[in-house]
Amino acid sequence: MENTFYSAFDEATIPDRQPDPYRNCFEVDRDRIIHTSAFRRLQAKTQVFQSGEYDFYRTRLTHSIEVGQIGRSICSYLKKTSNHLEEDFYIDPNLVEAVCLSHDLGHPPFGHNGEKTLNRLMRPYGGFEGNAQTLRLLTETIYSDYKKRNGMSPSRALLDGVLKYKSLYSERDKPNNHFIFDDQKQYVDFVFEGQNVVKELPSPEAKNNFKSLECQIMDWADDTAYSIHDLADGIRAEFITIDKLQRWASNQSLTSEDNEHLEFIIKIIQRGNVDAMLSLKIGQFIQASTLHERDTFMSKQTNRHRYEIQIEPAKKTECALYKRIAYEIVFQSTRVKQLEYKGDRMLERLFEALLENYSSNVKNPARLVSPKLEARLETAEDDIHKARLLCDYLSGMTDSFAIKTYRRLFDPGFGSIVDIV
Repeated sequence: MENTFYSAFDEATIPDRQPDPYRNCFEVDRDRIIHTSAFRRLQAKTQVFQSGEYDFYRTRLTHSIEVGQIGRSICSYLKKTSNHLEEDFYIDPNLVEAVCLSHDLGHPPFGHNGEKTLNRLMRPYGGFEGNAQTLRLLTETIYSDYKKRNGMSPSRALLDGVLKYKSLYSERDKPNNHFIFDDQKQYVDFVFEGQNVVKELPSPEAKNNFKSLECQIMDWADDTAYSIHDLADGIRAEFITIDKLQRWASNQSLTSEDNEHLEFIIKIIQRGNVDAMLSLKIGQFIQASTLHERDTFMSKQTNRHRYEIQIEPAKKTECALYKRIAYEIVFQSTRVKQLEYKGDRMLERLFEALLENYSSNVKNPARLVSPKLEARLETAEDDIHKARLLCDYLSGMTDSFAIKTYRRLFDPGFGSIVDIV
């Protein structure tokens, strides 16, 4: 049965790709993401704790899989409960899963702090942002053997779902985050084909706040996953204890509802059933979403902007409390800050060494990267383009590969001529 929620406008790809004989457009999007090396590398990138430090804690990969599962569940729940949806008119769970699985593809090693470091280093060259890098991977960097070209020919609906932010780096007064690269404007134009975006979304904030339905679902699935799972991992690692929670609460202005949620967490710790109890919260957060019709400048062109999800305010507040606890007790702890400091210094030194070596002023650079990347650096227009290529290289590294590369370049006692991986 054809799903009439989507049209040819939603399924258009950039560049064009041939229809698949047995999968719909969004299944192809999802499957191509799963089979990329960029997706596999997420298994060794930091979520809360540095990859490999604790074997059974979440990585970027397991987090992305969990976000994908929650996103699909939201689609299923809305299809069963919303009067707006029918058997032949529904939000495609494959599309939502594709958006969810790809939402962290562009994040560099060492978590969000690594993202801040690369943005600081790339300020003279157009900045760095994890979501913008995801867009770059999908459209330009992921090499597709299917057609021998860069990028995976994503659909318009997938790109719109991934475009959590749509304002350009040059449009931001203080471009610390929440932007895309200036040369990515073409993808915003593709997403809003035929519309005057400047007129309809005149400010950077208006652009960033205008999100497709699938992007909104991904956002809530992401919030649900990391607010609850970061809390769970913090409890297991004993960063979050009853004593620390009580001391933290004594310095906060908490509402009666906040205190109830705090008592719930304390009971979880006392009983030792972290997974079972917090899994119940995921179900509650999924069921906190409802579908509503809205009127936007894109409503007539696509149902993805004709509808939006709204979240129960109480659940949004509860989610924010969990994120706050994890941030202030776990992420602001001395141990985590020490690792962030180390990661910052490693990325900084790697970036500076590579950029200096491959500068246009250097006639015979040392071979510090692969021959394939060197060939691209040799044909780069200028040092700005070289910096972007080197940033691609660094942001694609896993935590362990970044550490190994750093040691190979700067630790005299590490590595040998046969140490090539």
